[in-house]
Amino acid sequence: MKIKVTSVYVDDQEKALRFYTDVLGFTKKTDFSNGPYRWLTVASPEQPDGVELQLALNDNPAAKAYQQARFQLGQPAMMFFTDDVKADYERIKARSAEFTMPPTSVPGSTIAKLNDRCGNLIQLTQLARW
Repeated sequence: MKIKVTSVYVDDQEKALRFYTDVLGFTKKTDFSNGPYRWLTVASPEQPDGVELQLALNDNPAAKAYQQARFQLGQPAMMFFTDDVKADYERIKARSAEFTMPPTSVPGSTIAKLNDRCGNLIQLTQLARW
């Protein structure tokens, strides 16, 4: 088995698509609708056939409560790994992203956190090189 798709709840799929593509640099992978339902995914340009991230609408009370609770606790909804967190921080910040934590050394890695403005915190992680 392998992981092909994982999901993150968002409050607005179009706004999320702009953020994940224009600000973070992911590419749109799949986008189709069936009535009011929209299946929307993005992928890393570094791994176009790798894991896709579904931008799922938080249109039910359980999804919305879960998303809001994680955000209020300061828990990232997802982590993206990078080889250079400081360079990605500068690149993403220049695209008007709102960081809640600049690159910070913690045991085993350097991390930064940002708000996707769709209801989620994202953590960028660069593992320490030993």
